[in-house]
Amino acid sequence: MLLLFNLQKIAVKKNISIIASVYNEQEGLNEFYSVLKSELLKINENYNFEVIFVNDGSKDNSQKIINQIIENETSLKIKSIEFSRNFGHEAAMIAGIDNSESDFIICMDADLQHPPSKIEDMLAETEKSAEIILMNRTNREDQKAMGKLSSSLFYKTVSFLSGHRFEPNASDFFLISKDVANVLRNNFRERNRFLRGYIQIIGFNITSLDYVASARIAGTSNYNFKKLFKLAFTAIFAFSEKPLRISVIISMLYFLFSIILIIVSLVSYFLENKIPSGYTTIIISQSIGFAILSFLIAILSIYFGKSLSEIKDRPIYIIKNSKTNEA
Repeated sequence: MLLLFNLQKIAVKKNISIIASVYNEQEGLNEFYSVLKSELLKINENYNFEVIFVNDGSKDNSQKIINQIIENETSLKIKSIEFSRNFGHEAAMIAGIDNSESDFIICMDADLQHPPSKIEDMLAETEKSAEIILMNRTNREDQKAMGKLSSSLFYKTVSFLSGHRFEPNASDFFLISKDVANVLRNNFRERNRFLRGYIQIIGFNITSLDYVASARIAGTSNYNFKKLFKLAFTAIFAFSEKPLRISVIISMLYFLFSIILIIVSLVSYFLENKIPSGYTTIIISQSIGFAILSFLIAILSIYFGKSLSEIKDRPIYIIKNSKTNEA
């Protein structure tokens, strides 16, 4: 009876994949894995863990360090996925999801700003039937005031223009179930992705936890205002057609203004029998009109460019090498 009980206990252990996105993290990668392993071994009696390193085309020795971890590790299953070049953080996360068959998947960065100590809390929520767990960053120790302002503005803008209410501090640190992963694998294959947004709109049982992001253990952040701006555009155009509707409204308003200007000019010409004054106003209005026209064409061009990217159906990522240990 005791043997049967132990077998049943082993049988119900859930498989968990930890996906760690890596891009030029050679200085802190060993420390990250040491901390991660320590946290996983505390709770591995209840779960079977595998760690999937996704090397997003690093130009330093990150892959060499990952290979050393794989060769030396005997306690945990480690898998390495190396891209042929840099495809971006979003591609790295979806590659990890594509290559996992676990019951639950946790995505995180390899710079310790996503604390591994929170993994136990995340898994505890899955015992309450949570299928998606968002990790909301309440503070970041090394983030300046301008960074906080731009991050807040990012979420407010995306939420307003997309028509969806996104968690204002949700990060790329999250957990999803196998069912959610299947949806992402089969139905959300856009080249222009906003993964942390996708998991907030697809339904399922969703909850959130808070965490404080520590300062980076080494190196500098790969995220800057330019990349945040690019991500905002990707999110807006991936989730919303509102910019197109706004452009139509602006066009209609300017058309109405032009009609009024034409009527005023004709009335002045025929009733007062003189060339109407105010040509400066006309020139200004034409300049504004061309500026608006250029803006509207830019919006259409972005949508066209995004659509063209999807039509080409090029791969989201290309795997150069993959390997795993025997743990």
